[in-house]
Amino acid sequence: MKSILVFGAGLSSSYLFRYLIQFAPKENWSITIADSSLEAAKARAGKSKHANAIACDIHNKEQREQLVSKADLVISLLPPTLHVALAKDCLRLGKNMITASYVSAEMQALDKAAQKAGVLLLNEIGLDPGIDHLSAMQMIHRIQAKGGEIVSFRSYCGGLVAPEYDDNPWNYKFTWNPRNVVLAGQATATYLADGQLKFIPPNRIFSQTIEVMVPGYGKFESYANRDSLGYIKPYGIESAQTVLRGTLRKKNFSSNWNNLVKLGLTDDTYKIAGSETMTYRQLMCALLTGANDQNLEMQLCHFLNKEQSSKEFQRIKWLGLLEPVAIGIPNASPAQILQHLLQQKWKLKKGELDMIVMKHEITYKLGKKNFKANSSLVVKGEDEVYTAMAKTVGLPMAIAARLILKGEIKDKGVKIPLTPMYYEPILKELARYEVRFSE
Repeated sequence: MKSILVFGAGLSSSYLFRYLIQFAPKENWSITIADSSLEAAKARAGKSKHANAIACDIHNKEQREQLVSKADLVISLLPPTLHVALAKDCLRLGKNMITASYVSAEMQALDKAAQKAGVLLLNEIGLDPGIDHLSAMQMIHRIQAKGGEIVSFRSYCGGLVAPEYDDNPWNYKFTWNPRNVVLAGQATATYLADGQLKFIPPNRIFSQTIEVMVPGYGKFESYANRDSLGYIKPYGIESAQTVLRGTLRKKNFSSNWNNLVKLGLTDDTYKIAGSETMTYRQLMCALLTGANDQNLEMQLCHFLNKEQSSKEFQRIKWLGLLEPVAIGIPNASPAQILQHLLQQKWKLKKGELDMIVMKHEITYKLGKKNFKANSSLVVKGEDEVYTAMAKTVGLPMAIAARLILKGEIKDKGVKIPLTPMYYEPILKELARYEVRFSE
């Protein structure tokens, strides 16, 4: 019997566990679900006799190592900052490990040790990063196989609310880690445009967007991700003059989010003493120069350079930021306060569906002619638990786990899924679950 150890049972894990539990009898697997919340772990295990739920403190080194030592494969759904400590345990104990997170410098530094130990530390095998790599590399390799030279590569992805449940003025609801949404855009974005290196500093991330058309779903907007340049060499597209990776949102989201950024509501660098008794209205007065309880609306209009009847003002008002309601969380940063509020206002309610949208746009030269290849993916969730986000993050990890345990992926070292060994079987299996691209 092969043992799979999964750390984490959060929002994006539902499909991962459904897949693993589905194949457990056939593949002779036992699955251990370790989470700080025993209730969350039990909810993912359900009534399956192949899954065991336990409470685990990831910071308890002895407990962590004991669990890892008994596993044949470790899957980490932990926050990215915790992956490296777990990866080091896996190296010492000779265990393969999977994450959906970006490869950090600290993780990359483990490559030689992992190769020497004969261990695979597979990262970036979720949605974005993950499915974007698989689908893009399949396209790129097809083009290059017929002699094409990549001139331009653009890739966009976003987790959104399905159109039929898009019922708030922000056109957005949470389908993944809310903290990541609140703290997005806080690093300079770098990309290549017509052969020129481009930088977008954090204060302009949400004001420099481009329009993206997705067939059947209309117009979206995209803001640039942090580092598009880092994928030029791994993708083998050194010939490209334009390389851009971006995040998709509904039209006008970014400019309105930028108002919250400029107000200081996404700042996570300091804590506010007494924030539990402070009201949202008092917080806004504190953040706006010259504002007090009597003139707050007027000062906010002045700050936005808009009237109270404007959509920009009304969106901020709709969030409840002008209400004399106690924040209720102690010693919190503005970003934590905003997250706390948004989790109430942007919650995906029972029965509501989310939607994943991804698009690749590739221009290439073949002979003396230029061609353009477009590929798009739209996936809707089943409900508020089995979301499209959980499906597209969890299934690639689960499928990769199955391939590794069957010996069909034999890679060693710190890897991301860029070769046919990964994209051919994983994309084929994803298509069985209605995750397929239209090219």
